[in-house]
Amino acid sequence: MATPRKYPEFVKDDYFKIDVECHLSGEANKKYFNYFPEYRKWVYGTAETARAFNAVPHHVTQDWKEPPVTKAEKSEIPEEEQLIVYLDRWGVDMACILPESMMDTTGYSTKWSTNGYLLAAAEKYPDRLIVQPNVGPFARRPMKDILWELDYLAQERGCKIFKFYPPEDTYINDERIWPFYKRCEELGVIVSIHTGWSWCPPGKAKYCLPVLLDDVVNDFYDLKVIAFHAGWPLCHDLNMVALSHPNVYISLSLIMPWYRAAPRRLAEIIGEAIQFAGPERVVWGTDFYGPGGLFREAIIGLRTFEMPEDLQKGYGYAPVTDEVKRMIFGENLAKMLDIDTSKRRVK
Repeated sequence: MATPRKYPEFVKDDYFKIDVECHLSGEANKKYFNYFPEYRKWVYGTAETARAFNAVPHHVTQDWKEPPVTKAEKSEIPEEEQLIVYLDRWGVDMACILPESMMDTTGYSTKWSTNGYLLAAAEKYPDRLIVQPNVGPFARRPMKDILWELDYLAQERGCKIFKFYPPEDTYINDERIWPFYKRCEELGVIVSIHTGWSWCPPGKAKYCLPVLLDDVVNDFYDLKVIAFHAGWPLCHDLNMVALSHPNVYISLSLIMPWYRAAPRRLAEIIGEAIQFAGPERVVWGTDFYGPGGLFREAIIGLRTFEMPEDLQKGYGYAPVTDEVKRMIFGENLAKMLDIDTSKRRVK
């Protein structure tokens, strides 16, 4: 067995952390998808997003027409066990795991991973992994089947948070989805929604514009909604929705690595989110999809964050204190999910 890498520059802290967006993609299945043209578009879009976020240099991006090269397996252990290794390594207590649907990349012939795949993973680590199912795509399933699965997962399996991924599906405010929102409100479960843009073709950006969320939260004022990615690049729109709707929470997933590449941009996003929604409605996450370093970057990004003085004076943004960081890292989400944060889960 290879000697584990050491990370001497990373020091664990005492923040209780819950990652609100952590994808298990079913790597064993996904590596056989190279023949789908739409999957190749996804690979290209993902690589370009990583480059723009300063995760990889430009030259590694492949021509989207060429079949993506299948990477060697990181290890022989199952995906969820590798995730636990990362959680312990980087000091993350719990993770809300999502199935990676991406049916638009396979011509809607199959999902990359499923709700059942996640349930099996969480059964191994019930104190670390929180299942966040996706019962869509709503535009392609009979509503009676969607509601049956929602009821089963919430009532029989104890799931408290459900993901809606509009880019592969339909508009956030498509009224065909109203029965789903209504039932989630009745059950008291949270709905997380990808907002802002579709990073990965062939997903449609027009389906996930933050302003569309306004229709939903107006009609379902008691439904708790977590908007992923802070609505970027349309953060202002999302913040305006959150301003007057106390049931809207803003997730910082995906954007935290900008503490290195674009610290000014990150400061403006965080500053306005806190100013409009309040620190108690901002939550932390990574948008993990395989690379373990995403945890490190997202943690260091928030842990070392300081609001620039000129933004405090010019825009009225509040300092991001240790107390606020503690709320964002885990306490806000823990309250929503009824999780006890008095005892750390990290080994």
